[in-house]
Amino acid sequence: MEKHIYIIGAGAIGKALAVFLQLNQQQVTLLRGSVDNGAQSLEKISVMLEGKILEAEINICSLSNFEGLDGIIVLTSKSFGNENLAETLKTKTGHSPVVLLQNGLGVEQPFIDHNFPEIYRCVLFVTSQVMESGEVRFKPITDCPIGTIKGSGLFLTEVIDMLSTSWFRFVAETNIQLVIWKKAIINSVFNSVCPLIEVDNGIFHRDAAALELADRIITECLLVAREKGIILAKDEVLENLLRISRFSDGQLISTLQDIRLGRRTEIGTLNGEIVNIARNSNMEHLVPETRLLWEMTRLKEQLNLNIH
Repeated sequence: MEKHIYIIGAGAIGKALAVFLQLNQQQVTLLRGSVDNGAQSLEKISVMLEGKILEAEINICSLSNFEGLDGIIVLTSKSFGNENLAETLKTKTGHSPVVLLQNGLGVEQPFIDHNFPEIYRCVLFVTSQVMESGEVRFKPITDCPIGTIKGSGLFLTEVIDMLSTSWFRFVAETNIQLVIWKKAIINSVFNSVCPLIEVDNGIFHRDAAALELADRIITECLLVAREKGIILAKDEVLENLLRISRFSDGQLISTLQDIRLGRRTEIGTLNGEIVNIARNSNMEHLVPETRLLWEMTRLKEQLNLNIH
């Protein structure tokens, strides 16, 4: 019997994934990550993908509607809420695997601290945006790797088989930390530069000055990664950034979407965490631009929170 899939986080990624899974005949429930008001509804969600519209009616609930979650728990919520979420989920999930579809470094730590038995991390190579109409615009770039953080890894193949569809594909990755760091460094560029200059993801392949700035940020971040035993080639990271920029030309990064809506962002688990790691290793003087971009993005986030 197929396991039920619980997606926590009713944002752009969570909604798109729920539609794809429902259309793929999976049992899926979408749970609000930040609002737990006990409400339950059936919502018709539309996803625009490569000029086509995919639609499904999705059951949307709150966590308080469930005493237990027996199946696969997928997190697409913002990572800054993970500590509270781990506290809430620790009595609900039993031995169910938890799969984090979230950006950033160290976002799995609250679940490790609360002794969840099976923890997996996915690195997303897609972009997804909720439009003013409520429609979700989704663009896949390449297959999204999933790797084991804690546990035997016995569920990994099953998790990938259940989550994968022709529209949103996942693959197994044995060295997931290497991929996590590579994407976190790339996101430290996108999620700070794009919100600060109010521009879409395509800026780096369109503008030489923006690409030069990205090059400098990547250089700084790679020094911190090396200190943690993560060895990455700058040319490879830069090429990946350019690839994402080309494929998501016209798409707005999630941090810019969040700031415009007066929401908290995940910049603390990107630039912020890289600066914190550097500080703890007496390397903070080596990441001045990464730190400045973090501080400016955080300030812009705070100003917009106050406005809203």
